[in-house]
Amino acid sequence: MTKNKAAFLVLAAAAAAALYFYSSRPARPPVPAHSADAQTANPSPDSPEAGPAIHRNWVCPMHPEISQDHPGTCPICGMKLVESNGAGAHEHGIQVDSATVQRLGIRLTSVKQGMIGQDILAYGNIVVSENSLYTVHTRYDGWIRKLHVHAVGEQVKPDQVVYEIYSPDMIARERTYLSSIDQRKQLVRTINTTPDTENEYVMDLAMDAANDRLRLHSEEGVSLETIELIEGNKQPVDVVKIVTGHSGVITQIDAREGSYVTASMPLFTLADVSRVWVDVALYPDQAGMVKAGDPVTVQTQNGEPIKARLDFISPVADNNKVRARVYLDNANLHLRPGTFADVSIGAHPHPALVLPRSAVLYSAHGNMVMLCLGNGHFLPVPVETGSESGGSVEIVSGLKESAEVAVNGQFLLDAASSMNAAAQRMQESHAH
Repeated sequence: MTKNKAAFLVLAAAAAAALYFYSSRPARPPVPAHSADAQTANPSPDSPEAGPAIHRNWVCPMHPEISQDHPGTCPICGMKLVESNGAGAHEHGIQVDSATVQRLGIRLTSVKQGMIGQDILAYGNIVVSENSLYTVHTRYDGWIRKLHVHAVGEQVKPDQVVYEIYSPDMIARERTYLSSIDQRKQLVRTINTTPDTENEYVMDLAMDAANDRLRLHSEEGVSLETIELIEGNKQPVDVVKIVTGHSGVITQIDAREGSYVTASMPLFTLADVSRVWVDVALYPDQAGMVKAGDPVTVQTQNGEPIKARLDFISPVADNNKVRARVYLDNANLHLRPGTFADVSIGAHPHPALVLPRSAVLYSAHGNMVMLCLGNGHFLPVPVETGSESGGSVEIVSGLKESAEVAVNGQFLLDAASSMNAAAQRMQESHAH
């Protein structure tokens, strides 16, 4: 006998034993669901909740989904329907011992109050923040002798040399700078003092020299290396190295080596990518459901979900799409402009009873949860769900706050409950 045949016989024997066990045990009265809104035990005819009469229901012993309010036969198997005395297919529930609960790994969770909104799913494009763009341009006419940046995407740091230029106007400015240095030295010698004298006038001259040096470095972007070379040789430098005072990524290059440039002509465009935008495309109906400040979850292709807020919604549409914007911090440079991301916006956040989405069993016949009544008693309870956000779902009706439900293993419990109910109906059928 092969292993497959042996396994089949073991399963068949287990199924026969389970059927015999459920058919031989006495029927247990329905368990009152004291922790639920919509699930209550079958009230007695004299109770005020019972109404004028108990609803009569006929179901199939083998197919609990077949239910009607009059006698008949099952359209699936042809068995005669039996009266369930008002008990639904799942109202008998199931009881398991604590050891079985542990073996099945069943975990419980409580219904809690929380904030939840309806998730609006969209896609986003990570782009450079437009208000972080900076243009590097020259202030003098001249010829570009050498470029130190060559491609879009290169990282530029502050005080990094970006190009070298030959400019007659720049050479004239260098001569003016050297002349001012000589004039100050002559003034110092005229008043017969030394550079470290505490004379107020001498100190002012030294400060003016330092300011001229700073202006040459900051305004023209001349590198400190070039300024020290000018001061050391006491001669102007023909080809000047230009640095930038900003950091960022090169997004555009408008200069070429050997080209002639004029004052204020843009040469490079830098973008600070330490803070980026997520450009979100919404349909008009989606845009009407969200507002600035709504919570947003951005899921990139490689990375953890990022929590943020919706910062901007465009008042106009473009090609039937409304643009929305989310600002994200990118100090670690993990977010690359030009890549796509999945965006989830929590629209209309409101307080509600909340459960993990995994606790709800979804089916074509409705949604339900496995309610824990204590001491291993579990009862299938129909619930009405509302908004869903992330891993949470809103419970509109069917449960009260603090009610405990199974968050996993519900299929096993529901199957056992259905089998229990079917066995009791078969027992009722034999009694009839």
